[in-house]
Amino acid sequence: MVLPARPAGDPDLWRRRIRHDIRHELGTIIMLASAMSVADDVGPASRKRVDALLGETRWLDHLLRRLDEDDDRPEEGPPSPERVRVDELVGEIVAGLRLASIRRVGYDSGPAWAHIDPLALWRAVRNILDNACRVAVERVDVSVACEDGWTVVQVDDDGPGFGGGAAGLASLGLGIVHDLVSGYGGGLEVRRCELGGARVRILLPSAVCP
Repeated sequence: MVLPARPAGDPDLWRRRIRHDIRHELGTIIMLASAMSVADDVGPASRKRVDALLGETRWLDHLLRRLDEDDDRPEEGPPSPERVRVDELVGEIVAGLRLASIRRVGYDSGPAWAHIDPLALWRAVRNILDNACRVAVERVDVSVACEDGWTVVQVDDDGPGFGGGAAGLASLGLGIVHDLVSGYGGGLEVRRCELGGARVRILLPSAVCP
């Protein structure tokens, strides 16, 4: 079989090939981590780290699949929302960060739901938490609660406050977060918190709050 020729330097073909290779590598990592998570010679602490690694790689796989979908449907809006258990999704992210970060990451939550694309919520929360852990001195506090019909994800840190740290990707990350949540009727607030650093709040219309 002779494959049809593609124009040299086709950027669409190049991106698809890169994503194809990345997905293969992720598949290998997922298989290795899955084998480690059930191995007899892996202790409980290491098993928790492997499970966190599995969670991260699966989210990355979701991101790659979304990129492929966006290429096939470039003119469509954001993905359809689902009823998401926000406190559980945020708790999963926090559990992974506690294993990976040298900062103390506190978490307080109650049951909370919102209608949003799960991948969009994961990306939004990861961006905020990554920024907070990068600038914090030693402490980041995360909470999920219902407030006046909103499901609120709040992240406080004891860093220098928004705009007070070294130049980085914080503003880009907040722009990403705003675009992700606004597509589902949500909003973003940034202010100073009692810890001395920034307080960033994601507000989403709640699925169940009175």
